[in-house]
Formats: sequence, structure tokens, C-alpha cells
Amino acid sequence: MYYNNNTLIYLDKKFVKASEATTDLYSQTMHYGYGVFEGIRAYATKNGTRVFKIKEHYERLKRSCELVNIPLDYSVQTLVDATNMLLEKNNLSDAYVRPLVFCDPNMALTRPKEVSIMICAWEWGAYLGDKHLRLNVSSYCRPHPRSIKIEAKVCGHYVNSILATNEAKDNGYDEALLLDSDGYLAEGPGANLFFEKDGVLFTPQLGNILPGITRATVLELAEKLGVEVQQGLYKPEVLALADSAFYCGTAAEVIGIASVDDTVFPKAWTDTLGKKLQDAYSEFVRQSEKTLRTTTAL
Repeated sequence: MYYNNNTLIYLDKKFVKASEATTDLYSQTMHYGYGVFEGIRAYATKNGTRVFKIKEHYERLKRSCELVNIPLDYSVQTLVDATNMLLEKNNLSDAYVRPLVFCDPNMALTRPKEVSIMICAWEWGAYLGDKHLRLNVSSYCRPHPRSIKIEAKVCGHYVNSILATNEAKDNGYDEALLLDSDGYLAEGPGANLFFEKDGVLFTPQLGNILPGITRATVLELAEKLGVEVQQGLYKPEVLALADSAFYCGTAAEVIGIASVDDTVFPKAWTDTLGKKLQDAYSEFVRQSEKTLRTTTAL
């Protein structure tokens, strides 16, 4: 699904076949989830491949490493160049890119002295599909920000996401919605939440959620479109009275939400702010770098 015998990955400054790459089973990342990663999308445009907000993603990767004391001695530009070369070598334009920083063998609970970085890519459609989602409020909550670095994209944090997603699917829903430890709306297992009420867009404030790059892009687009957005703390009861809602994330892009715990949102998706932003996002990420520079200059 992700690679074949000809697929190349970037591993510690070399391009090697994915089928021949190896790692050490005593890695701290394998045993404790002590590693960081990113999810990045590349899009085919009329002027070539555009890797959307690639510098922002690698800046966050380096920031995640710093927050959890993982040394990563690579510049953002080195990682950008490696990614572009990887896509070219694998003849990929529309692709999902996954950088992973993983630690050397160490059975102690101490910071690593050496780490490795792997970058791989594969063709992948919208992670949550294209149908509107039926959500289930999870019995699992997001970790408290004093228990982890919530703004870091750390491998081990996603056990929480896996548990919530599987619970929702086992209950007959498409995806989960997690609250924070105080019972306020947080986010999905791998996406940020927005909801609409009376022509205003609302989203949980930073502090208990991952500061998503797609979330930031949606906020930018909303401002350009003249859409009012409020960020704050909201209980599930507020969401139940909303007109519409959507998730957004690099893998999921922008995807509408049909219902939460069988409470159906009343507004037709075609008439929602979410649909307006979904269209704007789809157009924006597929603009070529040349077109984007020209538009910005104007």
C-alpha cells in the first residue's frame, strides 16, 4: 500500500530502497514512542509539484524535537531539498509525505545522544474520505497540557488517537471527537474542529490542541473571505446547537461533519461556511508556487 520494490526513502542523508531499509529494534522510539513526525501534502499544479507549506512543517518538526529534547541537526532547507528530491526520484506529484525522527538504541528513560531521520512518500487520498462524518464523542480525553508537550507532534501521543478512533468505529461511527480533561471541545484524533452558528465560525482555542498548520490556513482563508472566527472554550452542548461543522488537517484536508452522537447538523453542506472554506482551501493548495508569488505581489 505504501511502497513497492522500487520505492525510495530518504534515510540519514541517503536515498535507499524502502524494502531494504532497516532499523534497530532497541530504539527508544520503538519501545517508548519517543520520536516526532510530520504529515505534509504535495499537490500537482499546472507549473509542477507544490509541497504545501513545507517550510512551516519542517519548522514544526524541529520545534517538536526541541520541546521533547530530541537533537536534530538538520536545517529546514536541507529537509526541504531532500523532500523535493524524494518526490522526483519516486515520480510523485500528488502525494503524502511523512518525515519521522527516531532515536537510537537506549533502554533508559533519558534523552538520546543520536537520532535518525526518515522521509517517505506515497499516493494517498483524503484520509477521512469525502463523505460527511458521523462523529462519536469519545470516552477518552486529550492529555492534559501539563502531562505532555501538547503542541509537539510526538509519536507516542497518537496512542490516544488510535484508542479514540477504534472506539468510535466499534460504536458504529466514522470518527471520534475528543474533549479536553475539563470537558471542553478539543479536536479529532488527527484533525482540528470548526463549527458554525448564525454565520460565525467557532474553533477551540490553543492550549489543549495541536496547533494544526491546516487550521492556521483555514483561519487565514476565513480572514480573506471576511468570515468572522471566534476561538475559545466550548462545551459539547454548544456544538449540539451549531448549524454545521467540519474537521481540517493535512491528511484529512477539509471534510464536513454530518452529525455528533446522532445529533444531525441542520444546515445543508452546500450553504455552509465549511463548504466555502473547503473550496477555497482546495483551490489554494493547488496553486503553483509561481502563481502564488504573482498573486502575492499583486
